[in-house]
Amino acid sequence: MPRTARKLSISGYMHIVVRGIGKQIIFEDAADYRRFLSTVERFCRETEVRICAYCLMENHAHLLIRDEQCEVSQFMQKVGTSYSMYFNRKYERNGHLLQGRFYSECVEDETYLLVVLRYILNNPKKAGICDASKYRWSSYALYDNPAPYMDLSLIKKLLGDKTNYEEFINKDEEQPCIDYDTYAKNDAWAKYTIRKCLNVDSGTALQSFERKKRNEALRILKSNGLTNKQIERLTGISRNIVQRA
Repeated sequence: MPRTARKLSISGYMHIVVRGIGKQIIFEDAADYRRFLSTVERFCRETEVRICAYCLMENHAHLLIRDEQCEVSQFMQKVGTSYSMYFNRKYERNGHLLQGRFYSECVEDETYLLVVLRYILNNPKKAGICDASKYRWSSYALYDNPAPYMDLSLIKKLLGDKTNYEEFINKDEEQPCIDYDTYAKNDAWAKYTIRKCLNVDSGTALQSFERKKRNEALRILKSNGLTNKQIERLTGISRNIVQRA
């Protein structure tokens, strides 16, 4: 069955989300976050797509874009392919890194544009990591000095100076973080446990293990308190395999 055509925004503004396949992490270290941003910048230069806001979380990334030439699909395909090739090469893995089609939402009025902006920048706060102003991998701090591939013209017209911008972003809002689940033991603890118990640099290393060794490793993680969801997300191994192991 053919895919449904992606709905394109009349205004040109869209909220884009890319996720790791099976919710696996797609940023292991600072170099990965920087590489993704440089990839976005590269393909902004090759197209007319401009970034209005971004927030990169461990296993997904949010982009608020302006795309007046309907180039979003081409742009995201290039970004996804380039970054996945980099990630797979660096971590010696094979297969898909990003989940299927990216999520897209048309943003057709100015009020909702600001709602989406605040939602994106508050992802770290909703995830219990830190306030928006303290998060390193978002565009929060770039309001007065945006990168060349960004376009904040309408947002600045609506919000005015930096003081108004900060007050607006830091207002309480009820929308949940799309991809965040609360665990009794958080992911920082889970990643430490993986390294300690299995003597690997990252959970994704299990993907290269021979089947028997992989299943034994999965049982070890489960016995040390990791949930099936955590194991799936931090190793990139499907939940069915985790459960069977």
